Amino acid sequence: MGGVGEATSHTSRVLLAPLAVAPPTVWAPAEVLLRYLALRNATLDYMSHPLSVRLNDATLTRLGSRARRAHLPPRTLAQRYVEEGLRMDEHPLIRFSDGPAGRRARLIGTGKDIWEIIAVVRDNDGDPAEAARYLEIPLGLIQAAISYYGTYTSEIDQLIDLNEQEAAEAHAAYAAGQAALHR
Repeated sequence: MGGVGEATSHTSRVLLAPLAVAPPTVWAPAEVLLRYLALRNATLDYMSHPLSVRLNDATLTRLGSRARRAHLPPRTLAQRYVEEGLRMDEHPLIRFSDGPAGRRARLIGTGKDIWEIIAVVRDNDGDPAEAARYLEIPLGLIQAAISYYGTYTSEIDQLIDLNEQEAAEAHAAYAAGQAALHR
């Protein structure tokens, strides 16, 4: 222990790898095989490649503890941390937070989710300065949210759409209750 070329602290190896699509196990017509190959190639286009990472025991223990609290496999949590860390490096005014709506990107110092800010910008005809005045936050923070939105447009659009859908459902439930009261 502790010799030349040996690590002085214990490390554990974690393999971050997605599941792959398995090939058909029975003889299948050419059409089925072609569909399998198309699915496999399409799946591999968006799937990550395996990456082996060495973590010291203390870090691995902390990761395991956090993963248990989050009800996630450690590999999944590690993948999330890497992705979010890269996003925060690219967009330094963005942080990630858990909440009733799940994990989402937030603008630091505001308490606002990025989707909320983008929705306000849209409501103000795309005018960032007007949105900044309405939200009473600096224009630079609005611009940071817009920059993040430019990179992750579909993700933010999905959150905005979900919020609009939930608002419509809540309004419909309220209207139904009002109608029931006035019978």
